[in-house]
Amino acid sequence: MITVDNIHKSFGENHVLKGISTSFEKGKTSLIIGQSGSGKTVFLKCLLGLFTPEKGVIAYDNSNYAQLDIKQQRALREQMGMVFQGSALFDSMSVQDNVRFPLDMFTSQGTSEKEDRVNEVLKRVNLVNAHQKFPSEISGGMQKRVAIARAIVMNPKYLFCDEPNSGLDPRTAILIDNLIQEITDEYQMTTVINTHDMNSVMEIGEKIVFLKEGYKAWEGTHREIFKTDNQAVTDFVYSSELFKKVRQMYLEGKA
Repeated sequence: MITVDNIHKSFGENHVLKGISTSFEKGKTSLIIGQSGSGKTVFLKCLLGLFTPEKGVIAYDNSNYAQLDIKQQRALREQMGMVFQGSALFDSMSVQDNVRFPLDMFTSQGTSEKEDRVNEVLKRVNLVNAHQKFPSEISGGMQKRVAIARAIVMNPKYLFCDEPNSGLDPRTAILIDNLIQEITDEYQMTTVINTHDMNSVMEIGEKIVFLKEGYKAWEGTHREIFKTDNQAVTDFVYSSELFKKVRQMYLEGKA
């Protein structure tokens, strides 16, 4: 579980995060949404330990990150998996080598043990015949699966995803959403996803945190978001006619 208490983050005179408090539970997919410039990326980077808030506390299973020494912070970061927006695979490495990279960097496991773990996670993301292929030889959806496999190869307690559906067609995006949710439940990870994808919000948003201008303007579940009368949320989520119709059907009991 990750607990966030009244965090503030500024860059010079630009006050980006303004007293955000929330929590992200183990075994659930939590989504951060909001317009561009709302503070989503800065918030995610604070959760990852890449930015340090000037005020407030971020705690991982009751451990205050700011109070940990360098060795303890490193150990905590090794418990974090990250899926980057553009997958961020190494072009010169095969799929197998990309997934094995964290094991090479952060563990002293033997070659066979690493190979077993790589095979295990690639099988879990339904990539069983792509080990020797290079990123340029596989589709965008397959690249995203490789990125997920690499993110979970260290068996992390916390999984962070930055726009995991970026650049994917709607069908593939749904498959990636479902995969992330299944893995979150199966591995009982605390998963936090930064997204603009409203399909993700509706399908896997077990918790949704809506940011506006650096404030937490609303939080709830994908079911509660259908019923909210928060104007900022409805203006953002239901900006398209399709989602307006879906919401109306839900409120009328037809969906």
